[in-house]
This record gives sequence, structure tokens and C-alpha cells, in this order.
Amino acid sequence: MRTPIIAGNWKMHKTVQESVDFVHELAPALAAYAGVERVVCPTFVALAAAAEALRGTPIKVGAQNVSSEDKGAYTSQIAPNMLVGLAEYVIIGHSECRQYLGDTDALVNKKAHAALRHGLKPIIAVGESLQTRQSGEALSFVEAQVRAALADISAEQMAQVVIAYEPIWAIGTGMNATSADAAEVCGDIRRVVRELYDDSVANALRIQYGGSVKPDNMLEYMGQADIDGALVGGASLKVEDFSRLIALAAEAKGV
Repeated sequence: MRTPIIAGNWKMHKTVQESVDFVHELAPALAAYAGVERVVCPTFVALAAAAEALRGTPIKVGAQNVSSEDKGAYTSQIAPNMLVGLAEYVIIGHSECRQYLGDTDALVNKKAHAALRHGLKPIIAVGESLQTRQSGEALSFVEAQVRAALADISAEQMAQVVIAYEPIWAIGTGMNATSADAAEVCGDIRRVVRELYDDSVANALRIQYGGSVKPDNMLEYMGQADIDGALVGGASLKVEDFSRLIALAAEAKGV
């Protein structure tokens, strides 16, 4: 059975002190849910402090992005080796990075290789716009993103990869895909991975859903066979909400 994974993407929220205070409150609230992998992704300025505050706890830390380069004249960027010892996971290809920072499919693939090269586990985000969904091209669009993101990544490396399906039109909008829509795309992602690798890789891959995930819809998403967790935005910013999501994930998956 795949271990459920719930990751909280804090985006551009919480100062260093707010982040430390938050994880100190969060850690005991999540202690009962050992069957669910729990990840928080603070801002870069709070990453070291949050990682230190969580040291010795089972809660994992993720970064929100990473450079594709190991070093160089890349002002404002964070090289993958700089995250070693601070983060275990890193989000790559989030739609906001694709939209605002110019992350192309090719760059997402390059960042994934950079992360894996340094022992970081990429959470690779994919997802379509509302226009693409309404045109009936959601599956083919997401399939192309997945194939591009995984180019030249080995079957062995895939054990470290998580894929997050986040329809762009459902991120922070209050809109969300139905559980059937989400399950269809996540199932198709698994099919593509099966074609690229084999049954064992596809069956082991953890696929998250993200996009206006809240306690009142979490159980429905997590009840889908091909959805193994969630990449959560706003609902990860409050201890009560995030804890409830973890509890619901544990309930749905029986862990």
C-alpha cells in the first residue's frame, strides 16, 4: 500500500517567527497520524528555522522551488545543494512558478534532475487551465506535462518522485475539481507512468491532488484509489485545518 502524503505549501505566508511558532503547535497535533507522511513547505527565509524546530519530529520539510543549476551567477536563486540538510522534498513546476517565473516543461525536467542528483525528493506539479479543460484537452495536456517532466528520469529515481495534479483553475479560487474529475486525471497520470516505466513503478508512485482542498472535501478526494494525498495551500496555514486534513487522509486510507 502506498503511504499517503499531505504537503502544506505555505506560499508567501508566515514570517520566520510565525513559521517556528506554527510548527511548534503543529507537531503535537499531528503526532497521532504516523501512517500519513506529513510535509510543510515554508518560505525560503523560514526554511532553516522551521527545519530546526521540527528536528526530531516525524514531520518532513519541503522547499517551494529550486534552481536547475548547482551554482553560478543566478541572483535570487537557491541551488539544490543549499537545501540539503534543510529540506527532504521540493515542489517543482507549481503553476504559479510556471505562470510568473517562466518555468517551462523543459526547465521543470531540469529542476527535477537537479533535485534528484542531490538527494531531494521532487513533488512535480502538473495541471491544466480552465480553457484547456473546457476544450476537452485536459488529459492530453497533463499527459504531455508528465512525459516532459519525467524525461530521462530512471525507474530507480521514480521511487523518490511524487506527482501533484493541480488544475490551475482550482488553485486558490474556491473552485475545485469533482472527485471524479480528479480521479480521472490522476488515474491517467498513473497510466502514463506505467507506459513510461512498468507496473511496479506506476503502482508505487504517489499522486496528490491539489486545488482548494479543504476539510469538507478532503474525504471525498482521498477516497479515490489513484489519489494518495494532497498538496494543500490555504488550508495548511491553520493548525486546526491542516490537522483535520491529515486525520481525514488517515481515515480514508485506513492508516
